[in-house]
Amino acid sequence: MQATDTHQAIDAVWRIESPRLIAGLARILRDVGLAEDLAQDALVAALEKWPETGIPDKPGAWLMATAKHRAIDLLRHRTLTERKHEEIGRDLEERQEDAALDIEAAADDEIGDDLLRLIFTACHPVLSKEARVALTLRLLGGLETSEIARAFLVPESTVAQRIVRAKRTLTDAQVPFEIPRGAELEARIQSVLEVIYLIFNEGYAATAGDDWMRPALCEDALRLGRILAELAPDEAEVHGLVALMEIQASRANARVGPSGEPILLLDQDRSRWDQLLIRRGLTALARAEGAGGARGPYALQAAIAACHARARTGEETDWARIATLYGELARAAPSPVVELNRAVAVGMASGPAAGLELIDRLAGEPSLKAYHLLPSVRGDLLKRLGRHEEARVEFERAAEMTQNVRERELLLARAAASARESLASSH
Repeated sequence: MQATDTHQAIDAVWRIESPRLIAGLARILRDVGLAEDLAQDALVAALEKWPETGIPDKPGAWLMATAKHRAIDLLRHRTLTERKHEEIGRDLEERQEDAALDIEAAADDEIGDDLLRLIFTACHPVLSKEARVALTLRLLGGLETSEIARAFLVPESTVAQRIVRAKRTLTDAQVPFEIPRGAELEARIQSVLEVIYLIFNEGYAATAGDDWMRPALCEDALRLGRILAELAPDEAEVHGLVALMEIQASRANARVGPSGEPILLLDQDRSRWDQLLIRRGLTALARAEGAGGARGPYALQAAIAACHARARTGEETDWARIATLYGELARAAPSPVVELNRAVAVGMASGPAAGLELIDRLAGEPSLKAYHLLPSVRGDLLKRLGRHEEARVEFERAAEMTQNVRERELLLARAAASARESLASSH
């Protein structure tokens, strides 16, 4: 195997094994930052040795054993001023011979618990939303700082600072490396789900930049969601989020044209929707709904996405059902954005005038003042009512607000089309 092939293989191994490696070390060290540093040291050792010796039969076990040996060396040469460190040193010594076994037992409950602990730690509410996203992609997604920076269109130094501060915050706050229990579990699960969905949404509809979508982020979020669903099989909202992401991701190929231009939902070629992802999504939705109790926000959004997935054409979409589900979602998780989406559904089910009436009630909502989709939706409803000049103004206003280049081009094209229709109707 050539060196370049070996490095590619090492990269693939790292993406798969690094979360387990960091999680296992963090359980022993009780320090996520130190665990990641030691895992990185093991990766460097692999990059140095594997091109010469070949990739081991069990690369994850090799990485874990190497990281634990380095941990022992580190703690031996560090001044052990706290009893906790002495206990860690003894624990590592005792476990040294068994280091490889920890990672070999990939299906072992302890490994699963370690991963779950790592997810809860990286997404701890003590961290800012941006820090949680960056740390999750770093520790659980195996992404380099530069990759995270490119994905979110921010300077690499900004991402690096977020990660460093996040680790320091976790240490200073003495956040326990544990799975929360009882009433705290539900709140903490919501924090984890929020982070995963933020990552997915940024990939599905990029807020800024030249691309309409960033598929790699969608894939990372889906992988994290699937892992969480395996680790927390009794949590209905986990399955609800996975269902939502699977179904949304099924449209990826149809959402972008040959030149990268956006294609809106009703204009998409549904034969290009990924039926495997749709089936997976519907299965996950059934698991969420089968858990009993009231449906949560993610399960409700997944049920809405399922209505689109089941319609063979845009005309066959059950918009009345979607409007009802949005009403249920508005009660479960009230927000102006949910009301905006409900207005779209009502406009499709009961006519554009009914939708416009709901939209105009949102005009003074402070949180939507800079939200480009409000004028975009209003423009669409006005266009359907034949009020083309008003629609042009709204599309242009939306184009000024968005930071995504592709979306701006789409909105300006819609504005130009409305201007032509307005001119034609005036003659």
